[in-house]
Amino acid sequence: MDSKKLLAGYHDEHDRLFNLFFSPTYEEESSLSTFKPVVDIEENDKEFNVGVELPGIKKEDVKVNIKDNLLSISGEKKQDTKVKEKNYNRTERIFGSFQRCFRLPEMVNQDSVSAEFKDGMLNIVIPKLKEAVSKQIEIKVK
Repeated sequence: MDSKKLLAGYHDEHDRLFNLFFSPTYEEESSLSTFKPVVDIEENDKEFNVGVELPGIKKEDVKVNIKDNLLSISGEKKQDTKVKEKNYNRTERIFGSFQRCFRLPEMVNQDSVSAEFKDGMLNIVIPKLKEAVSKQIEIKVK
């Protein structure tokens, strides 16, 4: 066998293996197409607690609004200019604008909502109206 053909076959196989390991699958490609922060919403007797994971995002790049009982969390994950100059074989970090919206129940006190951003985590506390907070009353059975 000719050494050029052998070497060409080696390069073809090397390229195929490289692409196999470093090319995203269809599932990976579609899941990585947009940045969508992960949100947890918990409810207790007095309030709703909303936790939003925003790694790599600065506090000043996040906005939280409530209008017509719609909680809107928006912002932008900006790409560092230094990253653009590097020559990556694969990158899975997503950049760009995002917006998450959640319909709030009528029983929330929109005037007392608070939010804190710390270590890439946005925590929003949405108190319930006092009329909506249930009371536990002990009833004696005769």
